[in-house]
Amino acid sequence: MPFIIAFIVILIILAIRCICIVPQANAWVVEFLGRYMDTWQAGLHFKVPFFYKVIKKVSLKEQVADFEPQPVITKDNVTMMVDSVVFFYIFDAKLFAYGVERPLAAIENLSATTLRNIIGSMTLDETLTSRDDINGRITAILDDATDKWGIKVSRVEVKNIDPPRSIQEAMEKQMKAEREKREAILTAEGKKQAAITMAEGEKEAAILRAEAAKQQKIKEAEGEAEALLAVQRAKAAGIQLINEAQPGKGYMTIRSFEAAEKMADGQATKLVVPSNLADLAGTLSALSETVKSDKAGQ
Repeated sequence: MPFIIAFIVILIILAIRCICIVPQANAWVVEFLGRYMDTWQAGLHFKVPFFYKVIKKVSLKEQVADFEPQPVITKDNVTMMVDSVVFFYIFDAKLFAYGVERPLAAIENLSATTLRNIIGSMTLDETLTSRDDINGRITAILDDATDKWGIKVSRVEVKNIDPPRSIQEAMEKQMKAEREKREAILTAEGKKQAAITMAEGEKEAAILRAEAAKQQKIKEAEGEAEALLAVQRAKAAGIQLINEAQPGKGYMTIRSFEAAEKMADGQATKLVVPSNLADLAGTLSALSETVKSDKAGQ
């Protein structure tokens, strides 16, 4: 009886060992008596003990290989350290298992040699400004070379480029000089624009001042003309009133004396009065009467 129980237990253990469950995004490479038989995908599988052997469990997820910095010499003989990152995934588990020994080391060495070949044909300035071009060329070369290993290289990124310290100092000085140059140009442009703006402001101010002076002179001339016209109108009105009042001989004589006084302007010490001044006044009065009668006759 114990023997039967032990036999049943052994059968159960063997049955359990015959059941294989492959996780999602994985593939198992199976051999039958030392030869490749099948690649098991995700799911439930059964194997025959002692005859089937799982030799490789492969993850189909995208993987990242971050390699150590590699010394690279540029076309203009500058040695610098370049750090790269390779993104890849396995599309064929069989080729990955049998294609190459230590596939990650193979990818690292291939990436380093390819990087040296590409950067070796470029100058330092081209290397620093052409990362996208370098990434694309390395990706194409690695992808083509790793197809026979069942590996698909999806992307290669140059993570870091470290030139020698002397080169970095020279680049920093160059960048500083460029910044100072741009600053000087911007300062000069600002002063130029400020001078132009000030000149335009002064020009507009001068034009406004001239326009204001012109308008002032026009207003003054118009005022003087109106004042002169008002004076003449007043004189005309006064003469008209005198004519309408029909002044006598005495009034005309007095007005003659006033006119003579104005001619002297208050500065003459002697005033010579014509002897016939009264006769002149009479004559003026007669003329006034004649003008009036003529107007009345008309």
